[in-house]
Amino acid sequence: MHYIRNSLMAVGLTMASGLAFAKVSPEEAAKLGTTLTPMGAEKAANKDGSIPAWEGGMHFPKPTDGSARKLATFGELGTDKPLYTITAANLDKYKDKLTLGHQTMLRKFPDYKMNVYKSRRTASFPDFIIAATKANALTAEAGHGGESLDGAITGTPFPIPKSGIEVMWNHKTRYRGLSVTRYNTQLAVQTNGDFTPFKLREDVRFSFSYPDKKPADLQNVLFYFLQLTLAPPRSAGSALLVHETMDQVAEARRAWLYNPGQRRVRRAPNVAYDNPGTGADGLRTNDQLDVFNGATDRYTWKIVGKKEMIVPYNNIILAQDSLKYSDIAKKGHMNQDYARYELHRVWVIESQLKEGTSHIYSRRTFYIDEDTWTAVHADIYDRRGELWRIQENFSLNIPWRQSTGPAGGTCYDLQSGRYLLLEFSNEEPLYEDKDWDLSHFDPGNIAKVSSR
Repeated sequence: MHYIRNSLMAVGLTMASGLAFAKVSPEEAAKLGTTLTPMGAEKAANKDGSIPAWEGGMHFPKPTDGSARKLATFGELGTDKPLYTITAANLDKYKDKLTLGHQTMLRKFPDYKMNVYKSRRTASFPDFIIAATKANALTAEAGHGGESLDGAITGTPFPIPKSGIEVMWNHKTRYRGLSVTRYNTQLAVQTNGDFTPFKLREDVRFSFSYPDKKPADLQNVLFYFLQLTLAPPRSAGSALLVHETMDQVAEARRAWLYNPGQRRVRRAPNVAYDNPGTGADGLRTNDQLDVFNGATDRYTWKIVGKKEMIVPYNNIILAQDSLKYSDIAKKGHMNQDYARYELHRVWVIESQLKEGTSHIYSRRTFYIDEDTWTAVHADIYDRRGELWRIQENFSLNIPWRQSTGPAGGTCYDLQSGRYLLLEFSNEEPLYEDKDWDLSHFDPGNIAKVSSR
């Protein structure tokens, strides 16, 4: 970790107990939209200009001609060529800007590469998110050991974070739209390159992000999530419903499972932490969807600092619907021809398993994009303290929604030699904005939705 220590920016002290600080002063909040972006990132370029200044991001209406996944729709972003390519041969030249996970992949696979493109700060946000974020900066607090979020609604809670738990709250509550249907295909790629697609449809209502709401309106629910299994046939028709509670110490995540064979809905008490994720063949835990989700109480969270790192970004190439899953999934690792990496400033967060708690991961290092609060990478360690899994989020700004989502993701298992591709939708319909009513997420509605 010497390369991180050598390039830390000055950050506020973190309380020894791991509890979050509360609020910021009006003077600090006044930086939002001036020296800081509305979301709290550094507005200026870096010293050599390799990371440009943020100038409002990319925003244009949704194409109506079916070209939403075409490179030409994204202008210069779609015609960019790599500035350089990192391989095992030139790794030493760039390793101070690479995660340990990426260094490991480059050393492990002779054909692994990272195409690095011009850095483009494409993130943009709706006006109501910007206004709510500035208001939250003055009122938001994380209490109950960091597990409760008070005085915040709609926007980013802690745009000027003082502790690791605040950064993770920003990731969990970041704006991803209001109410959507998306398709999430997972491929558990075996050591010989074989895979069977596991296809999911996910309906989500992000209640926290709705405008003109008060914290009390949420009734302790951050978002509602209904996951339907579409394939393979042996699993089709099963469903998982989650009411994601905000304070998961006071009230654990509410979850229900539907089994079409039994035609029965039952409570699912263990859809959290390190229980196996749906359709992942044991290659990810429940709290790895979206790189990290759910309760944070089993770990300590520390801001290591902010660092310029080469990370997945603006992955429009990987999002194309002209690609087949067989184009992307290859023996050993994903086809890196389609992966786009850029130099960006990221928050580096260390999470360490607390004594007296349990999880298959002893610690994780997260890299959180400063512009969007999206977790773009995680290095994951086993109970012996050895690097075990490497997770990437190939993020993509969606200009007509002014939000950032995944073009796909990877989770490499260094011990088994297998890996997981997740959150891909190249062969599926494009996500849809839906005005899901709360009744859609009622346990009594699961069987009806599953049978459609």
